[in-house]
Amino acid sequence: MLRSTLIWLSRQKSIFRFVRNNGFAKSMASRFVAGETLEAACDAVAVLNTRGITASLDQLGESVTSEAEAREVGRRYLQLLDEINRRGLNANVSVKLTSLGQDISDALCEEITRAILERAKQYGTFVRLDMEGSDYTQRTLDFFAQRLYPEYSAHVGIVLQSMLRRTAQDVAWANEKHCRVRICKGAYLEPATVAFPDKKDVDRNYVECAKALIQHGNYPGIATHDPAIITELNAWVNANGISRDRFEYQMLYGVRRDLQDQLIKDGYRLRLYVPFGTQWYPYLMRRMAERPANLWFITGNILKETFRAK
Repeated sequence: MLRSTLIWLSRQKSIFRFVRNNGFAKSMASRFVAGETLEAACDAVAVLNTRGITASLDQLGESVTSEAEAREVGRRYLQLLDEINRRGLNANVSVKLTSLGQDISDALCEEITRAILERAKQYGTFVRLDMEGSDYTQRTLDFFAQRLYPEYSAHVGIVLQSMLRRTAQDVAWANEKHCRVRICKGAYLEPATVAFPDKKDVDRNYVECAKALIQHGNYPGIATHDPAIITELNAWVNANGISRDRFEYQMLYGVRRDLQDQLIKDGYRLRLYVPFGTQWYPYLMRRMAERPANLWFITGNILKETFRAK
């Protein structure tokens, strides 16, 4: 019930307008969002790099409703790639196709996405196409495979979600094409007809898909904060003599810092998904929905800091 409520809240633009200037809400967001500006985000990545952690920067924002908005998002991604290169950061970028005009026209989205990929190719870096709700899964995979991957195979990859029943087949398809995949559990509210309703099935599917990607894939991103899954995968990797440079773990900025430090200490590669920008409210609500304990943890810390300051 709480998860469903939080996901519903993430879609309410009227609430975002109310909370955007609320100090308490912004304090909560700062745990998971590396500031509202490009400069703040790059500063955060520079600090991560000193800890041996790489990053994938995401400019927050989802579906746009006009060509002008889509082109402006594309322009800001070009600026972001320029800044990453200028500062010598160990980072790539993640982007949602809906923010580049996917719901307006495929031709517009392709034009803008190709410009971003050309800049990434120029700098020798990488662009991850984020996956959104299940309504977009096949559209995104088709767009990737038909319009982008043939020309930019070394510079673009996709995301698959283990909560979806179709994902094992999508993993096999991706491995056959030798494309780069980030596997995550998924944070969207989906019907039981397309997604596993039980967490244990999502977790089981995640482990199976992660193993298939590590064994047969092209440098996959294993995106999880679940210590039981990490322990199981590490044991399997070690038992099968799989090199740790065949894959990387991925986590969200601000989530399970203890696990982040432990993975680095144990010699695993780690990349953090680092979001930034003014459109932080939907992202924050989805993070709360994924792990409601985040809500109580952050609230408690903010209250402690508030009372300590008085």
